[in-house]
Amino acid sequence: MKAVKINYSLLTFMVVLATLTGCNSTGKKSNKMKSNSVDYTKGTYGYDVAFLKNYITPIELTNGNEKVLLSAEYQGRVITSSAAGNNGASYGWVNYGLISSGKKSRQFNAYGGEERLWLGPEGGPFSIFFKPGADQVFANWKVPKEVDTEPFKLVDKTTGEVSFSKQFSLTNALGTSMNISISRDIKILTKSDIENALQVGLDTTLRFVAFQSENTLTNEGPNEWNEKNGVLSLWLLCQFNPSEQGVVFIPFRKGSEAEAGKIVTDDYFGKVPPDRLIVKDGMLFFKTDGKYRSKIGIPPPRALPYCGSYDATNHVLTILWYSKPDTLAKYVNSVWNNKDPLNGDVVNAYNDGRADDGTILGPFYEMESSSPAAILKSGQKITHTNRIFHISGDETGLSRITEKLFGVSIDEIKSVF
Repeated sequence: MKAVKINYSLLTFMVVLATLTGCNSTGKKSNKMKSNSVDYTKGTYGYDVAFLKNYITPIELTNGNEKVLLSAEYQGRVITSSAAGNNGASYGWVNYGLISSGKKSRQFNAYGGEERLWLGPEGGPFSIFFKPGADQVFANWKVPKEVDTEPFKLVDKTTGEVSFSKQFSLTNALGTSMNISISRDIKILTKSDIENALQVGLDTTLRFVAFQSENTLTNEGPNEWNEKNGVLSLWLLCQFNPSEQGVVFIPFRKGSEAEAGKIVTDDYFGKVPPDRLIVKDGMLFFKTDGKYRSKIGIPPPRALPYCGSYDATNHVLTILWYSKPDTLAKYVNSVWNNKDPLNGDVVNAYNDGRADDGTILGPFYEMESSSPAAILKSGQKITHTNRIFHISGDETGLSRITEKLFGVSIDEIKSVF
């Protein structure tokens, strides 16, 4: 039998770590949570706020009934959001079991959250997940504590905006010491912000919530980060709750492989089967039902600065937009043991599912964006902006949005699988 090539990246081992740490998100918690004498059902934003108050000090951004929940303890991540107040659906995936257990793994703690900041690359000679000289195998893999368990500093907070910062040093697999500062500024977007950003109108049949994070990485050390010593990247990973009819759709630049290279990396965990990944007419469709572990990535010549997902069960459209340079740039390669460290993907999607031992970390699905490689002289910085839009309601109104932005209707998305 022909061996299947597997690129051992982050999410392969999130599932393994769920077993090691006992952090399954289906932890034995009540389906109700009380806050200010009000009972909230699991799946609502109010439930997640009440749950998290037992373990952290949540930070909330609001614009009327639109709410975004963050945490300084969890590295300034956006944990979840709601378009309809406390009783509205909670859009971010939360690992209740791990959070309530109080346990901490020495390798990785998958708390969840609908947008968290990491630094790449994960594997290869520039990796910051392996010590110098260490074999790039699971036993040696460790997420830097600064983006896993250590808090970020809360710098400023208003009703609609919040700022975090962190300063630290890391050593990459080459032995290069890197002095780093990160700033992370998040704001909730108003209706006019959303309409201006998407260039579409939001009618009265739709509910919505959106936020933007502006993430800046600065080289605080005396030496240049370059293709010889190693570089970093800003990496935004967004985890959401899957549904039976969930679909991620990613537009890409058309053109022959001779002109633009391959369209998609589809073998992170073995090749994605054709009933779960469809490529046609400038669009990728990827099934995200939380039942089959798989991941895809789009390389720089093909990538466009946005993608989306649709949950036909709950009529929720989610759009991710990220800042991508107009000119072709190099991106770090996070594949373990790679020999080509600046040949990575720009935008990724992941669908959770059972590991070989039967365990499930979530389930959840994920959309990810990365900055170009941070080739920086001392004192220089790079900024990567990420926006998440959740829009729900009447499918006719939702379809007007997808047709204008992506050239596909909601009916086409729903019927593709």
